[in-house]
Amino acid sequence: MTDRDPILDPAAMRKQYRVEGFDETDLAAHPMDQFTRWFEQAARAAVHGTIYEPNAMVVSTADAEGRPSSRTVLLKQYDAQGFVFYTNYESRKALDLAVNPYVSLLFPWHPLARQVVVTGTARRTGRDETAAYFRTRPHGSQLGAWASAQSSVVASRAALEASYEELHDRYPEGEQVPVPPHWGGFRVAPQMVEFWQGRENRLHDRLRYVSEADGSWRVERLSP
Repeated sequence: MTDRDPILDPAAMRKQYRVEGFDETDLAAHPMDQFTRWFEQAARAAVHGTIYEPNAMVVSTADAEGRPSSRTVLLKQYDAQGFVFYTNYESRKALDLAVNPYVSLLFPWHPLARQVVVTGTARRTGRDETAAYFRTRPHGSQLGAWASAQSSVVASRAALEASYEELHDRYPEGEQVPVPPHWGGFRVAPQMVEFWQGRENRLHDRLRYVSEADGSWRVERLSP
């Protein structure tokens, strides 16, 4: 085996993380309050170009046979009830969630040496909530929700663009686009939320909230 260029060799890649830590005394009482603190910091970093799309998250699902799949989607809302994203209900992720509602979310805020991992269950949002969000989308994105049969095989890029153009002719800019019946939101209700802070020498801080039966949250420190 020839010597690899160290710039290209993944085994040679090293990054020393930050000195300052993350302690139990830093935590909010509720994981969604703690998420708000970190998300606001990530969003401010995005304004300065440090982070690209702080609301991007990796959504991992599994089908009825337990075969996993992951993809990046955009968080569109979060509150005390959980995290909301939107998708085609005939997509792979939605079909997975129809038979297996357990889901994992990962927010990879690498420039801050932070990540947040959420596990919980997903359920569809109501049609009124879906419609309210759909109306806020750019006109092109509304048409795209109709044009793309997400996760299905498409004959060509030209076929996809032809479908979009046909819809654009039917619903020109300024005309209301109906909400697709096959499109909508999922709200992920968290059962576990882990906050990961990179530290020197790979001795990272990992603090995890775990939901209790009485509605309270237990905090655990995990080994890095």
